[in-house]
Amino acid sequence: MKTLPIGISSLEKIRAKDYYYVDKTHFVEKLGKDGYYFLSRPRRFGKLVFVDTLKQAFLGKKDLFKGYIYMITGIGIKFIL
Repeated sequence: MKTLPIGISSLEKIRAKDYYYVDKTHFVEKLGKDGYYFLSRPRRFGKLVFVDTLKQAFLGKKDLFKGYIYMITGIGIKFIL
């Protein structure tokens, strides 16, 4: 049974242990195209996980994004649905 990743801010750990995860990969593409965003959210709303998602995307770790809305390709992020 999947559980919530309380206290875990690493996308790699979340994917490895199969925790629940809200797919925010569409924001990665938008951020790459449109520029700057201010990440203002209340406590416990996944800011660190999203920043780690950005890090993993720009490091090119494609295996972490299999099955998500956007896949990381060799030169950028591509919509796959």
